[in-house]
Amino acid sequence: MRGTFWFQGLMKPQTLTVLIEQDEDGYYVATVPALRSCYTQAKSLATLRKRVLEVIKLCLVREAPAKQEFIAVERVEIPA
Repeated sequence: MRGTFWFQGLMKPQTLTVLIEQDEDGYYVATVPALRSCYTQAKSLATLRKRVLEVIKLCLVREAPAKQEFIAVERVEIPA
């Protein structure tokens, strides 16, 4: 990959939270909250996992991940 990483020479393994949802057309959509505008989609989870790693690498070329701690995902029912 071409370009200068903001962390060049300082890279160490990281753990980032990836949120995966399925849209109304059946596509899986992945977003990375710690990286602004870091998202991708695919028809299968296997393809999505490959694509999300690619897009994370691309996003890391331009920005450092924001410090975030994953707490929970909740579903909330809104009464009619």
